[in-house]
Amino acid sequence: MQFTAQANQFQPIALWESIIADVKAEYLSEKQAYPWIIGFSGGKDSTLVAQAVLEAMLSVPPAARTREVHIVSNDTLVESPLVIAHLKKVQGDIEKACQTLGMPVVVVTTTPVIEQSFWSLLIGKGYPSPNQTMRWCTDRLKIQPTSRYILNNVSKFGAAIIVLGVRKDESNSRRNSIEKFKNIENSNLTPHGELPGAFVYRPIVDLSLDDVWEVLASCPPPWGGTHRDLIQLYRNANGGECPVVLSQEEAPGCGTNSSRFGCWTCTVVEKDRSLQGFIDVGNHQFKSLVDFRDWLKEIRNKQEYRQVERRNGRMQFDITGKHIPGPFTIQARKMILDRLLETEKEFGDQLISKEEIDFIESTWAEELLQVKGQQ
Repeated sequence: MQFTAQANQFQPIALWESIIADVKAEYLSEKQAYPWIIGFSGGKDSTLVAQAVLEAMLSVPPAARTREVHIVSNDTLVESPLVIAHLKKVQGDIEKACQTLGMPVVVVTTTPVIEQSFWSLLIGKGYPSPNQTMRWCTDRLKIQPTSRYILNNVSKFGAAIIVLGVRKDESNSRRNSIEKFKNIENSNLTPHGELPGAFVYRPIVDLSLDDVWEVLASCPPPWGGTHRDLIQLYRNANGGECPVVLSQEEAPGCGTNSSRFGCWTCTVVEKDRSLQGFIDVGNHQFKSLVDFRDWLKEIRNKQEYRQVERRNGRMQFDITGKHIPGPFTIQARKMILDRLLETEKEFGDQLISKEEIDFIESTWAEELLQVKGQQ
């Protein structure tokens, strides 16, 4: 059943009950052996999907709750601090409620391996700050960690169903992407374009933005409390979340001018309006993060901070013959690390882990040894 809400005939409770009924029917379908994996960013859409799934499960007799549900979030390790704090709180509330109710729900956070973290690649290996033409961060920080988790479950159960909070009205590109993979069969599931053995289920695909906010405001979550903090977070940030993504097509928040809260280090967008929104409502400690991010974007293309050769020892040129500089020099990387540690002190909370610093220093030592050996 596909439900399309009409703005002039909106009834939030009836709409919500219809969605829960659809989710319940899908949960009890013949593919019960396959686990559900909810991509949970803690934002409005994924929160609504998690709520729909848990309410549907609660309407099922305990003996029929045989399908495992994994609520999977992704922490890039450079998330906006207020956002990651909200995410962790909601994860804790969900986990506690599901344990109390004896529901087969696992709450998981995926992270990049240390060698592939933002700081390890930028400061350790000298990757230039990401931009529109070299957006190396999305795949390593978001896609790979969560994809690994899903593929592990695919291999364990034979298949997995990814439950996403994507909606057609988010953008024309999102609508086109959804239509592209629409299943011609009479099924709510579509094969995932890049993960073998994985299917995608989109329970709120036809909801409008107004529908989402109306339901969140009208229907409290089954894990307790209200969605008041989530609504306030959006008001303060003046934007939307960067969702859990499993492919470049599913990453509309990375590298657009939309006001979205995600990585505080994001140098792909021109200005981080969401962090500025937090500052404008009184979170002045974020000013140091904005200043660091702006500086990181500013120094990216300064020739004095970039090596002539790429990491493979070769020089690169574009089709016009213009030289493309290599990674940041070790001197520039040291400068970036020093400034990051100063920013960390000013901000008052950890911005880089000891494990990352250890990896960075060992990477520098290896490079210096290679240079010495070539002399």
